Amino acid sequence: MDIGIDSFVSTVTDPDTGQIVSPGQRMANLLEEVEQADKAGLDTFGVGEHHRAEFLDSAPSMILAAAAARTERIRLNSAVTVLSATDPVRVFQQFATLDLISGGRAELVVGRGSFTEAFPLFGLKLEDYDSLFAENLDLLLKIRENPVVTWSGKHRASLSGQGVYPRPLQDQLPIWLGVGGSPESFVRAGALGLPLMVAIIGGEPRRFRPLVDLYREAARRSGFKPEDLKVSIHAPGLVAETTDDAARLFWPGYEQMFGRIGRERGFPPPTLASYDAQRGPTGALFLGDPQTVAEKIVRMSEDLGGIDRVTLQMTNERLAHGQMLDSIDLLGQVKPLVDAALAPATTS
Repeated sequence: MDIGIDSFVSTVTDPDTGQIVSPGQRMANLLEEVEQADKAGLDTFGVGEHHRAEFLDSAPSMILAAAAARTERIRLNSAVTVLSATDPVRVFQQFATLDLISGGRAELVVGRGSFTEAFPLFGLKLEDYDSLFAENLDLLLKIRENPVVTWSGKHRASLSGQGVYPRPLQDQLPIWLGVGGSPESFVRAGALGLPLMVAIIGGEPRRFRPLVDLYREAARRSGFKPEDLKVSIHAPGLVAETTDDAARLFWPGYEQMFGRIGRERGFPPPTLASYDAQRGPTGALFLGDPQTVAEKIVRMSEDLGGIDRVTLQMTNERLAHGQMLDSIDLLGQVKPLVDAALAPATTS
């Protein structure tokens, strides 16, 4: 199983000084985190896309290109590219270029996004949220298949045989479909035979089993083989020397971020009681020592009928940079534990 990290590159308040880390220093810290993940043997590092004051990831392909120059083997992906609000031609060009820079390590995870700021920012109508995504995904997949594209749609100027360059180093640039809880999104991914990335930020991961089964059934009906499908889970998490340390370190930033989002959306603020429930054996927060986190990943894989990748969203608005680097090292210890637990039993 692939194990990796996703980052939203949020602004961070240094817990020792109480000062907000400057944008330049925050970006330097992030690149060091990607470099550390590569050295720790992790498989992937993803950067999100937001257009808000508290995040620095509005141009993920540029961040990932900088990371590519400092790493050797780790795969680099978006998490997610807000495809409803961007031109698929430019998206393909940016990530094909990233693929060339990184030596064939680029991946795209595309989705509709959970925030809406990009729509007015780029002159788009929010009511076109889903039709923009469907149309842009169709064009992106056509560009991936052929450099010369003839295509027409509702929201974008038609293409009549123009070429889209450069082409990636990989024969086919990996494109994952990022989804939340909409059954239609799971069906779409299955019908297209695309690998699936499920964002789980609350509740119990096992409740997504019917949706993952829906994805697999839609793929089967569309003629795709089970071995051609992949399922990835994105969830909040942090690894520390002890489970109590992980819970203590993650809570201040978790409370701050989800409290702010909750106020915007009319949700109640997070409580320690709900936090403790979420970090239990069946909850959506992957917090603990390496063994605890590994066991939780294995349990989730079994509950969902087998998964291929887990990426922890480890961005935390009140975690010191040194503590993040330590956690990345410890996450590197999780991977062999998971692989050993999932390895087929051998007989003598």
